[in-house]
Amino acid sequence: MKAKARQKKGWAWLTVLPLYAFTLLFILGPLIYMVVLSFLTREEVWGVRLEFTLDNYAGIFEPVYLRTFGESLKLAFLSTGLVVAIGYPFGYFMAKLTAHWKKRVMLLLMIPFWTSSLLRLYGWIIIFRAGGVFDQLLMALRITSEPLKLLYTYPAVVVGMVYALLPFMILSVYSSAEKLDFSLVEAARDLGASPLKAFLTVSLKLTLPGLLSGLVLTFVPSMGLFFIADILGGNKVVLVGNLIQEQLMKARNWPFAAALSIALLLLTTVFLWLSRRLSKEPS
Repeated sequence: MKAKARQKKGWAWLTVLPLYAFTLLFILGPLIYMVVLSFLTREEVWGVRLEFTLDNYAGIFEPVYLRTFGESLKLAFLSTGLVVAIGYPFGYFMAKLTAHWKKRVMLLLMIPFWTSSLLRLYGWIIIFRAGGVFDQLLMALRITSEPLKLLYTYPAVVVGMVYALLPFMILSVYSSAEKLDFSLVEAARDLGASPLKAFLTVSLKLTLPGLLSGLVLTFVPSMGLFFIADILGGNKVVLVGNLIQEQLMKARNWPFAAALSIALLLLTTVFLWLSRRLSKEPS
């Protein structure tokens, strides 16, 4: 019996071998390559040469690039704040629906994932363009008298970010709120707590893991979703992702693009670390 158990344990490493191979080839390997590339020197015309330099990281501190990082952080915080303001109440009250309505709302949330995000963003172009659906609605309600120039503006990019990331927040909060025992909230009310205090001391604390997961799933991608800025912002809104794309495709400066990617990775890693610390704090 012990021999069989020892034999099974000896072959158990084969079950995790595909996972290790995938991690090494598609995650750790490219990451190491990107770090090494960020310290190399760009060739005059094409490619790189094996010459160590810190100029790529020093170039990030130029005002134009620091400004871009600042704009990316500002957009990430703004879009994440709006996603929380809309997504948290939606996910919380969605958990209080009956099973029949939960299925309906869940279906409505999942339908956008069945189509390409690019196609959905092009739909916003039809809405935001001059004389589009939004303009016609405002003029029909006599709120405006002439078409607005909403397309290729900063608010259009914010709307695109919120639209693309909102389902992740809703589903994260819903997964925590569904496990919440709402009788605890009623007990807090019976003991004299106001609705706000009962929410802050019971509901918010017990759904905090879902909220933090939603923050991670919205803030981290919002730093690099450059295609939303391209489609809805034109060339007026430039994010770090746009810089990386430009250095790769146009300037052919691969080491500097790698350095920008590492800097962006470090920023998101700090945010992930903070969210883990907050989730581990005793209540």
